[in-house]
Amino acid sequence: MTDEPRGRQSQPPPAIPEGWSFTATDPDKPSATRSAISWLVTIGIALAVVIVVNAFLVKVYSIPSASMVHTLEVGDRVIVSKLSTDPGRGDIVVFERPPNDPASSPDDPEVLIKRVIGLPGEAVESREGKVYVDGKLLNEDYLAEGTFTQIDAPIKIPAGHILVLGDNRQVSKDGRFFGPIAKSLVVGRAVLRIWPLSRAGSL
Repeated sequence: MTDEPRGRQSQPPPAIPEGWSFTATDPDKPSATRSAISWLVTIGIALAVVIVVNAFLVKVYSIPSASMVHTLEVGDRVIVSKLSTDPGRGDIVVFERPPNDPASSPDDPEVLIKRVIGLPGEAVESREGKVYVDGKLLNEDYLAEGTFTQIDAPIKIPAGHILVLGDNRQVSKDGRFFGPIAKSLVVGRAVLRIWPLSRAGSL
């Protein structure tokens, strides 16, 4: 007796005609076309992320002048966070050139980079080459030794504005020339130097 249901007979597998052959395929193995499409999609997503991040979150800037020496040298590259548009004292910020800048020329860059020194409502002045904010000496340990700061008259900072100075006070054309700048001109805060690699690090 067999376990076959009554009325059914075991059938041998069909014979393969002479000269024919079959190759087993692995359904889980991706084809070359699918692999290429997958890579293209991955690259497309990566590019989209870079574009979005560059447009809305961070941007890389190259330092165009010596106004921030010795903190930043000409040609240094820094990452600027666009999320930081309300900077505090001591922050290094990138901002659009003020429309009332008397020292500007058509060849000057459209954006500048300086350090925040004064905040809304404060008065900034210099005494014997040192900076004072509301009559108190400002600790500027980021400056090169022997840096002399000349502010001809106290600068009063209105609401919604900040005062920015370059670290290289002898050559920087900054808030001493164009006055306090509106916060709306701030593009973002420099957070990281990425070039040269030998001096890479946070700012």
